[in-house]
Amino acid sequence: MKLTTIKRVGIVLRPSTPELKEMFFEAKRIFESRGIEVIIDNISGGMIDVMGQPFDMMCENSDFLMTIGGDGTLISAVRRSYHYQLPVLGIHAGKLGFLADLDFAELENFIEKMLLGEYRIDQRAILQATIVTQKGVNEVFAFNDIVLTRPSIAKMIHVETYVDGQSFNTYYGDGVVVSTPTGSTAYNLSAGGPVLFPLSQVFALTPICPHSLTQRPMVFPGHFEIEMKTPDASALVIIDGQDLVKISHKDTVNIKLASGTAHLIHRKEFNYFEVLKEKMGWGK
Repeated sequence: MKLTTIKRVGIVLRPSTPELKEMFFEAKRIFESRGIEVIIDNISGGMIDVMGQPFDMMCENSDFLMTIGGDGTLISAVRRSYHYQLPVLGIHAGKLGFLADLDFAELENFIEKMLLGEYRIDQRAILQATIVTQKGVNEVFAFNDIVLTRPSIAKMIHVETYVDGQSFNTYYGDGVVVSTPTGSTAYNLSAGGPVLFPLSQVFALTPICPHSLTQRPMVFPGHFEIEMKTPDASALVIIDGQDLVKISHKDTVNIKLASGTAHLIHRKEFNYFEVLKEKMGWGK
């Protein structure tokens, strides 16, 4: 997969980081010197005193997006732009990330290669959750994970799960995390879940600090759907660690892989296993 046109780029900066202003203007120079128009979203623009566009308008007017920050900035941009199906390029402004893997110093050289078609776009699975509450239906998308957990640290939670309409398991502990392959190296890994190859079309269900040692992670094929609910009075649904929805014992959460995917722009020679080894400290 390649972009058909590279004429406009939408840029999103890490929030509350006005020191990224210099990076933005250098990126703007790099793009504009090659005939690529630069658009910035109005929240990022307001942070550095630059006129911007509302995020949705920026997406409508852009051929691809670029984030400057870290993995969290990229995750937010991917989730918010999902319906526009725009490829996203992640630039890390700090430590190497799993997702934002391109160093800012490499940007100019990479854009040259990008204009020559020397890049690739990876397609990654996205979770779609339908949260049915007394107040209505809320549909959300997650790039990393969806967590169902207790509202108070002093309590545990019961989570009843169903797979394709059939009763599967009841977890008792701190909650469960449902993870995409991309998110498998985040909360899922900390909870003892498996590392999944990021381009696979599967998802993982991992109990968080379960009360019973017999409760173990499971990996499901992408065409399966999970329903979760709790007999407890209340619980929290956390989407990518960024959004939160409160539910009660009368509500349900249905999770599956979305029909569309996220599109990440990478160097042609990008090697996921090299990044994984570096981040994990393997082989040292």
